[in-house]
Amino acid sequence: MTAVPDVAAAAPWPVPDGLRIIEVKGYPLAYRDEGAGPPIVLLHGSLSDSRSWSLQIPEFAKRFRVFALNLRHYYPEPWDGSGDDFSVAQHADDVAAFIGCVGLGRVHLIGHSRGGAVALTVARRHPGLVRTLVLADPRGLESLLADTPETRDMATQLAASFAGLHLNLAAGDIDRAAREFVDALAGPGAWERRSPELKRIFLDNIATAVDTGESPAVACADIARLDFPVLLVTGEKSPQRYGEMFAAMRVCNAAIPPPVRIPGAAHAMHRDNPAAFDAGALEFLSRNG
Repeated sequence: MTAVPDVAAAAPWPVPDGLRIIEVKGYPLAYRDEGAGPPIVLLHGSLSDSRSWSLQIPEFAKRFRVFALNLRHYYPEPWDGSGDDFSVAQHADDVAAFIGCVGLGRVHLIGHSRGGAVALTVARRHPGLVRTLVLADPRGLESLLADTPETRDMATQLAASFAGLHLNLAAGDIDRAAREFVDALAGPGAWERRSPELKRIFLDNIATAVDTGESPAVACADIARLDFPVLLVTGEKSPQRYGEMFAAMRVCNAAIPPPVRIPGAAHAMHRDNPAAFDAGALEFLSRNG
């Protein structure tokens, strides 16, 4: 594993303390790098960035070298939403290129929500880069669900959340946009219960609301080909669709164990109950290190 030079001056925008920059596919990708040992790569969800992993990084860094990425066009870039290079596929290509640029070899890849779709895309396209895969309430598995009225309803829930987000933003009602989007994922009152730090992260990434909730379609054969250890994680209070998608995933690959359910947690389980999330993830990573 190579040392990474500090080239923060190459970024065309201010880089906060604690973040480093490396050029990946022509883009100045920001990331945190802490600890020593086998490499972990953490991928954040929608309207978020590496700061969402602040409770995990110190714990994981006690045993592993932790890379928490800020995906293309997320904070600290003050993006205006323009261009055609914002997609799950683009982000997966960036992650694979990052792993190669830093010389990490095979990594423990952990993705939450939209970051789970990115992680799964990396695993499908570049399986040789993945030592283990941890998917926490990931997007990207909707195509595995049977076509029934119930699953069609579940499949439209996320799209409806993004549609409402876009409408509220177009109307200039940022407070309502944030509240309704977060509450749809984590339950009524979730936005108001968020700390000022988490609200700031959401608002810092508001331009990435160009996301529509869509992800590359995953086929059952794609899941069947995953030949490395996989950990599925969901919150006890997460939306029902994640449990349904995990069940469909395990039909495709019987080697994948049942999901770990984080007590008292909703979609942001790594923030709602970090002790339980960290313990489950670290036990899995250490066992498959």
